[in-house]
Amino acid sequence: MTYILAIDQGTTSSRAILFDKAMRVTATAQEEFPQHFPQSGWVEHDVSDIWSSTAGTCRAVIEKAGVDVSDIAAIGITNQRETTLVWDRETGQPIHNAIVWQDRRTSAMCQALKADGFENEITEKTGLLLDPYFSGTKLKWLLDNVDGARDRAKAGKLLFGTVDSFLIWKLTGGASHVTDATNAARTMLYNIRAGQWDADICARFDIPMDMLPEVRDCASDFGMTRVDLFGRALPILGVAGDQQAATIGQACFAPGMMKSTYGTGCFALLNTGDSLVRSQNRLLGTIAYQFDGKPTYALEGSIFIAGAVVQWLRDGLKMIREASETQPLAESADLGQELYMVPAFTGLGAPHWDADARGAIYGLTRNSGPAEFARAALESVGFQTRDLLEAMKSDWQDAASTGVLRVDGGMSASDWSMQFLSDIIGAPVDRPKVLETTALGAAWLAGMRAGVYPDQQGFAAQWALDKRFEPQMDEATRTRRYAGWQDAVKRTLT
Repeated sequence: MTYILAIDQGTTSSRAILFDKAMRVTATAQEEFPQHFPQSGWVEHDVSDIWSSTAGTCRAVIEKAGVDVSDIAAIGITNQRETTLVWDRETGQPIHNAIVWQDRRTSAMCQALKADGFENEITEKTGLLLDPYFSGTKLKWLLDNVDGARDRAKAGKLLFGTVDSFLIWKLTGGASHVTDATNAARTMLYNIRAGQWDADICARFDIPMDMLPEVRDCASDFGMTRVDLFGRALPILGVAGDQQAATIGQACFAPGMMKSTYGTGCFALLNTGDSLVRSQNRLLGTIAYQFDGKPTYALEGSIFIAGAVVQWLRDGLKMIREASETQPLAESADLGQELYMVPAFTGLGAPHWDADARGAIYGLTRNSGPAEFARAALESVGFQTRDLLEAMKSDWQDAASTGVLRVDGGMSASDWSMQFLSDIIGAPVDRPKVLETTALGAAWLAGMRAGVYPDQQGFAAQWALDKRFEPQMDEATRTRRYAGWQDAVKRTLT
């Protein structure tokens, strides 16, 4: 059995990638699905879309590769984090659409809890901030607002899960209600110091604890798939939230190593080893990965809008037809115009954490057009990344120890964007040969557990560089441009 099937269930699409014994991509299948916006600041997914696109792409990639199912050793799963699902324990029917991580409907709830002084306990136990981003208040909202939900939950009839947990439940025909430590760490209900669900936090949110899945290591036995799905039962042996999976896929196993992933959002993780750093800059403490019951911690900075800003240019403003058009547009922009786009469409994440902030564009002139918008959109990702890295260096001196940022995700394929990123942070940016690092991380977890792939040291030795981007911008320009960005953010927040 020489293949590993990686499921990468993301915010805007589901993908299945088949990796061979040498961890090379054999085939990929992808399916986009609709986003639902019931109100301003609300974001939902139809749960049936999540499941059907996942199952469909898994079948499609096996067929596309022409691989016999008996040659697949295991499944690894990585997923959009914090997205919240509740379903019936017996029927599997969801009680509501999934509430997506970007959703801000619980902003008032979070503000009230902060006013009560509850945020310090949340941060101390979970490493997180009291923000609508995380699953806990989303779950409370569902129990408070769906007719009969709380009574059903207290009667033991409902289950909660993040996307990984729901997919495992569906794949195993309801036999496994489990998650891994990295996904549990993003719920705001899991004590990452004690390594268990926190009874006090659950009580404060009035969440019955028997709704919650069992928490396991990232490489573990999560269950066997139903035979009828693929013609043979396959073991699920690896699970990690998407940003942690990318950290693993980038082989950031040493304290001080950093990676930044550019998908719908942008997420930078800094490995802090066995130290859970309490951020002074409103970054998050989280679990990077967990093996043999021992967590490795990380500092994380979360940007809500990265690749999504390009989608907005395409779908919202109709300025482009394909995402690939942004780079040539940006290259043709008038350098005399310096637009700053602050893409706070669903609030601002780290290090600001302002759920009520909304997007803004500064520096517009009569000559501003699609090229200048495209450039400002791509630059906004670089500026936001620098915000995160500055905060990390302030929180933990070893953040500057490697001096290199490893990047991945769809936007990292853009040479223009990565060169600007290197310019604005003033440090080298390394892009690996395998850009599918999130799926690779999930595949490695499962493959390592199955005995197909090497251990951490062997895996790290195989990491290969595609291209290094070195800073070309002079320090005076870098300082001036970043000051302009900081001014734009300040204006947006006030």
